[in-house]
This record gives sequence, C-alpha cells and structure tokens, in this order.
Amino acid sequence: MIVVAGEALIDLVPSQHVPDSTEELPTLLPRRGGGPYNTAIALGRLGSPTAFCSRVSTDAFGESLVGGLRKAGVDTSLVQRGAEPTTLALADISPDGSAGYGFYVDGTADRLFALPPALPAGTRALSLGTCSLVLEPGASAYEALLRREAGRGVCTALDPNIRPGLIADADAYRARFRSWLPHLTLLKLSEEDAQWLAGPDAGRAAVAGAARDWLGAGPAAVVLTRGGDGLTVLTPDGGEVSVAGRRVEVVDTIGAGDTVNAALLHRLAAHDALSHDAVAALGQEDWRDILGFAAGAAAVTCSRAGAEPPYAAELAA
Repeated sequence: MIVVAGEALIDLVPSQHVPDSTEELPTLLPRRGGGPYNTAIALGRLGSPTAFCSRVSTDAFGESLVGGLRKAGVDTSLVQRGAEPTTLALADISPDGSAGYGFYVDGTADRLFALPPALPAGTRALSLGTCSLVLEPGASAYEALLRREAGRGVCTALDPNIRPGLIADADAYRARFRSWLPHLTLLKLSEEDAQWLAGPDAGRAAVAGAARDWLGAGPAAVVLTRGGDGLTVLTPDGGEVSVAGRRVEVVDTIGAGDTVNAALLHRLAAHDALSHDAVAALGQEDWRDILGFAAGAAAVTCSRAGAEPPYAAELAA
C-alpha cells in the first residue's frame, strides 16, 4: 500500500472558448486537483494499491473529489470530512501550456487535517507535498505524519511543489524544508522549485550544489524534473542518470509533476525498492527504466487538458 497525504482541491481552468462574441472573460471549468490528490489518482490508475489521507469538504466539490478517488480504485478510509468549503485554485495557462495558480484557501476543509492514529497495515510508502505542508494548522499535522512514519521505516517521498504566493516567510519555509530531509527516502522536485529553495540569487551551479547538499542530508535519491527536457536523478555514490522527455503536443502541464511522483513510486515498487536502502542500491540501468517510465507517463498527462494521468494500459500500449 502507498499512502498519499495532502490536499484535494478544485482547479478552475480557463476554457479555450468565450461564451459569446461580446464576453471578454473566459469560462472557468472546475477540475479535480491538488498535487497529492493527482498523485493518488495517478497511482490508482497505474494499478498500485493506494490510499488517500486528507481532509475533504462535504460540499458538492468535496463529494466529487471523493468520488474521483473511488473511481480510480483509491482507498478513502483515511479521508477526514468537514463542512468547511473546498479549496479553489485558479489556473492561468500560458501559451506554452505551463500553469500558474492563485488560491482561495481561507477557512477551507483541508487546512484542518488532523494526524491519524495509524496508517493501514502493510503501508510501504508515504508521499507528501505541495500546499498541505505550507498551510497551518494542517501543515504541522502532515509534518508529524512524515516524521512518525519515517521513524517506523516507511519509505517517504516529498514533492515540495512550491507555490510562492502561499508562503509568507520564504526563509522560514526553506529552513523547514531542510528539517524534513533527514526523514526522506526520495526527494522529487522541479528545477524551478530547486531554484526557489536554493535562494533568490542562486545560479545554475548553485542549484546543482544545493541539490547535492540536500541529498547528503538524508534522501536516498533526488530526482530533478526539467519539463520537456526530461528527468535527472542524483544518487548517494555521486552518480547522475538522466533521461530525455517524450515529445508530445502539449495541451497543458497541469498534473504532470504529480504524474511523475506516482510513476516513480509505482516503478520503484516494481523494482521492489520501496525502502531507503533499496533506493540507494539501485543501479544506473534501474534508474533509466524508472525515469523513462515516469517521462512517458508525464507526456501522456501533458497531451490532454487538466490533470488526467494515464492508465496502465495506455503506457503498455
């Protein structure tokens, strides 16, 4: 079982069409989302036994979010419910398909997440990230979950998925991020996230050095995503393995990084490598297979609108 913990929210995605010739504002289409939610959906579609751990509203959006999890075969027994509204994210899609976000988070249900007494028996991995580790009081509960499960020997994965507009004190967040590193098995982050975490004046060389420093602080591997240019993994023996991205016609990049999270965990499980020691022991050919699988999965997600990760059969084809 892989447990994914974090927020579930609704992305408001601008339509390609305007309602009529006199209307200048685009139609906003609600789409289920949130980094951890997308990761859980992707894992379920790939066929990995998965549970989602979060707090979800009982409003209509929340019901839709829970329904999406069940449709993907994700266990919802760890989902807490509350009457507060669902978090909303307004997506701004650039001409190249990349997305920026503005958030409506005050008083929403997922901020009140409480530490569960235990994860299901047989839990082998825990994945966290994005807004859930920023917004209090839930952030402290998710952090406590990370520390507790790492202490039990569970494989832990983090995608910080930085949203600068939600982070009031950048330096404090960077310090908190560093405090998580000793408790991680796998750190996955985009080059943009790495740049932000390394500091406002960090150049390319400084970012590379920071990634090596983060690796030395605890994780068994650090995976850097580079958009269409592919993925790179840094390993404790000083090794570095890269794979190219898969070329597709990009509709948008919503959920691509979350799909990478899921694909990495799914393929690590296929290599029987859901532990710190097992990840550290993977060879270059193992990583080429794992990263290549993740690149292929992300390409499918980028080829269609919104966070729509692939099913296992699509990747097999």
